Amino acid sequence: MNLEFYKYQGTGNDFVMIDNRTKTFPKKNTAIISKLCDRNFGVGADGVILIENDDQFDFKMIYFNADGSQTFCGNGGRCAVAFSKHLNIIDSKTKFIAYDGEHIAEIENGIVSLKMIDVDEIKVNENSVFAYTGTQHHVELVNDLNNFPVFEKGKEIRYSYADPGSNVNFVQQINNTTFRVRTYEKGVENETLACGTGVTAVAIAMHKTKKTNSNLISLPVEGGNLEVSFTEENGSYSDVFLKGPATFVFKGNINFNE
Repeated sequence: MNLEFYKYQGTGNDFVMIDNRTKTFPKKNTAIISKLCDRNFGVGADGVILIENDDQFDFKMIYFNADGSQTFCGNGGRCAVAFSKHLNIIDSKTKFIAYDGEHIAEIENGIVSLKMIDVDEIKVNENSVFAYTGTQHHVELVNDLNNFPVFEKGKEIRYSYADPGSNVNFVQQINNTTFRVRTYEKGVENETLACGTGVTAVAIAMHKTKKTNSNLISLPVEGGNLEVSFTEENGSYSDVFLKGPATFVFKGNINFNE
């Protein structure tokens, strides 16, 4: 199989993008997905994103983690919007369907603002917060994020949750509206340079625990800067938007034996 792909990244969260409107990609072959994501033997990415047709929406986004598992990915969603614009499926605004439901988004000068799902599943624990923002997220404040063992502690916490586990975000507060984040992602099983659903969970967790009273949060990550805004009412969060760059990296072809 000769596969044409595009590589996109959103604040360092990188993805193999495939135009699958002809439905030719073997979605059940997780070995191909893992090999595409392999940074030594494949293209190299945190995940694979397929763009497909949908009768009710501009397009359907299907996201696979590097291990072949499916979920939603915020930065992947933003890159899917940029890729769909490149394919002339959309112009500057879109409504699409993904693993966690429908999303609207807008792209302007390479910056994508993506509406996330409403968030009301928030559990405040003694030293952490758990929130579902399209996938599972553990949020924990730390003092020295530069030297924190993100991989070791992240992996430990990730598997402390029942299947399918949880992504793990370690956070250092910079000021009232700025929180720096490093994330261990399940499915990738490593620290990534950014996580869109992760910074969304962090912004909401910091507001929920009164670390901030702002509804517009800046979130520096290892790969750049993201922004999350929301409306809160009676402990529930709606009009949640994730905003940041989505960048084309390169296009290529790769041969695979199915």
